[in-house]
Amino acid sequence: MKDLFEKCQQYNKVNIIKENNMYPYFHYLNSGQDIVVNMEGHRVIMIGSNNYLGLTSHPEVIEASIKATEKYGSGCSGSRFLNGTLDLHLELEAELAEFLHKEEAVIFSTGFQSNLAIISAIAGRNDYIICDKENHASIYDGCRLSFARMLRYEHSDMIDLERQLQLVPEDKGCLIVTDGVFSMGGDLCKLPEIVKLAKKYGARIMIDDAHGLGVFGEHGRGTAEYFGLENDVDIIMGTFSKSLASLGGFMVAKKEVCNYIRHTSRPFIFAASIPPSCVASALTSLRILKREPERVKNLLDITEYMRNNLKARNLPIRESQAPIIPINTYDDIRTFYACKVLFDNGVYVNPCISPAVPVGEAIIRTSYTATHTKELMDEAADIIKKVFDELPSVEYFKKFAEENNL
Repeated sequence: MKDLFEKCQQYNKVNIIKENNMYPYFHYLNSGQDIVVNMEGHRVIMIGSNNYLGLTSHPEVIEASIKATEKYGSGCSGSRFLNGTLDLHLELEAELAEFLHKEEAVIFSTGFQSNLAIISAIAGRNDYIICDKENHASIYDGCRLSFARMLRYEHSDMIDLERQLQLVPEDKGCLIVTDGVFSMGGDLCKLPEIVKLAKKYGARIMIDDAHGLGVFGEHGRGTAEYFGLENDVDIIMGTFSKSLASLGGFMVAKKEVCNYIRHTSRPFIFAASIPPSCVASALTSLRILKREPERVKNLLDITEYMRNNLKARNLPIRESQAPIIPINTYDDIRTFYACKVLFDNGVYVNPCISPAVPVGEAIIRTSYTATHTKELMDEAADIIKKVFDELPSVEYFKKFAEENNL
């Protein structure tokens, strides 16, 4: 019998990257998540976080987390389905549903689990799911878990979406699933066109708005509010780990859809509920968002300031609409190297390589926070410019890869 662990023993790419001082992952924080952090003992400007509204360090959020732990303890010791539901869970669900203009909400233990739980329950063997090719990995895994037939359309290509819709038999159910804001490129889905096609063919729509909540719309309700189409989206999914400064995820939809998910979704039924501290943090963050919608404007304003900063320095950025600005690096190992050098010079960013992006389209993903200052953005932009001016070519790193069998 072949040794199952043979693949592990032969996996040496990481060791080669580490030996050449280009490994960009698993840096550890010595401080809380903020616009400037202490990471591995030195000061780093954080432009690689999803802390969009800057609430992870808000004193009200921290206080709510502490008080919830003091009242309820450190965990729930069970699933929502059985002994793990607190009055806090119900309070958060009610306020999410009201805020997002839907009948009911269901909260889950993580954002990734939310997509697994929703998609695998709502679509079955006799249904179809049509998926944007650049959707988040959790959507793809939810599709696989559902046993529905998955069709994919080219990214934001509405002609291809209609082509896929035409392949669905009239006697089959169909769900169109798309990111509201695509997490790598920072672009928005073409929701108006998606809604028109869904109505034409009788499909339902689900939006993963993990990067839209607290980011778009006059009140921060996300992609559907931004386009004025809240009543036309059947299911909105989101996370607490970004704008709401906590951990977990949620969905909002009609009452009967939420009821069905609660009673049929294996990832929901068999998972422990999120702990009291996380519920209280998310609930307090939601209330701050409702009270201070100007944070949304501040977020987009500082992002636009940084975008113009990077353009003025002739850096190879991609156009985007969200507080996510991708910088082209093209080659995977070149991306690792650039991220490591930026970190060493005091700027934290995220490497995004295949399969998160297509081969040859690697990027550095930078992301921004409502509480970032112009002074910090100027400092970060100067460092990025310096690093890119000295960055070896794509050909240099391709040769390195060939020599090391990477």
